[in-house]
Amino acid sequence: MKKIGILFGQERSFPQAFVDRVNQKGEKGITAEFVKISKVFQAEEPEYAVIIDRISQDVPFYRAYLKNAAMGGTAVINNPFWWSADEKFFNNALAENIGVPVPKTALIPSREHPDDTTEKSFENLTMPMDWDAIFEYTGFPAYMKPFDGGGWKEVYKLHDKEDFFDKHSQTKQTVMMLQEEIMFEEYYRCYCIGGKYVRIMQYEPRNPHHLRYVIDGPKPSAKLLKTIEEYTLKLNKYLGYDFNTVEFAVRNGIPIAIDFCNPAPDAGVESVGAENFEWVVETAATYSIEKAKAQKFGQDNLTWGEYVKTSAAGTPLIGKAKATAKPKAPAKAAAPKAKKASTTKK
Repeated sequence: MKKIGILFGQERSFPQAFVDRVNQKGEKGITAEFVKISKVFQAEEPEYAVIIDRISQDVPFYRAYLKNAAMGGTAVINNPFWWSADEKFFNNALAENIGVPVPKTALIPSREHPDDTTEKSFENLTMPMDWDAIFEYTGFPAYMKPFDGGGWKEVYKLHDKEDFFDKHSQTKQTVMMLQEEIMFEEYYRCYCIGGKYVRIMQYEPRNPHHLRYVIDGPKPSAKLLKTIEEYTLKLNKYLGYDFNTVEFAVRNGIPIAIDFCNPAPDAGVESVGAENFEWVVETAATYSIEKAKAQKFGQDNLTWGEYVKTSAAGTPLIGKAKATAKPKAPAKAAAPKAKKASTTKK
């Protein structure tokens, strides 16, 4: 019997629905449950064929547990080794290199020295930095946010350089990034599961959390939806995420990727709505079963993105890589009413 486990924190609706759905499918030799951990020994034979990880970003103990399990052959969704190395500033740089539009973004050092360092630890850093060049690059208004953050934490909208220096003085040891503001007419959030299943959803980031998934906006063009789908698949192919969300702000008809480092994305019925919830539960269950059937203990069953694979092979990043096979046509998606708004992303 192969077991599929889900590792989670405070969320409730998705984990229970996921386990129930896998078990309702009645696949011979496959069952699902909440992950149970009573002890962890190095290099032990793992108990689970597949684990969906929803919490290790906040619990280092779980991250170490998952890496140990992956070494023995557990297919962890998402790859805990890559997730440990990934962050938002790198993602933006990668997107630009593979031809996906992103906001202009600059990396900003922490205001305070990290623990156990002094000014002598920063001999290679020119201070003051070339702030004028940085501000000219991003322009104002702009957004400042942690280079590896999420969950809408420490996000600042800045109107001018004085505002920047005032807010930056509050960031302590956090490395930040400064990003141009994107004025958009339409906004979308997209689930991507297995690097092939895509769900394009209308989204309004200015609304309260439980009202952000727009239901009755006007129908977007087929061309725009196709481009969004292609960009979503391309980003996840190169990053190597099995379960992620990608957000796009559409400016002058061009979808600009705003946020695509969400490997434990919101999937609660209370926020995403019943239809989106049903899609993510069903698709996650289907994909997890696919992974369980292909999984073999004693070998690597993780998903690795094209960035890692081309680096290891010594081949060009974009080379002759082909797009992932197209999934079924996404369910109906519609844009919010056309109006100018600004990105306030995590």
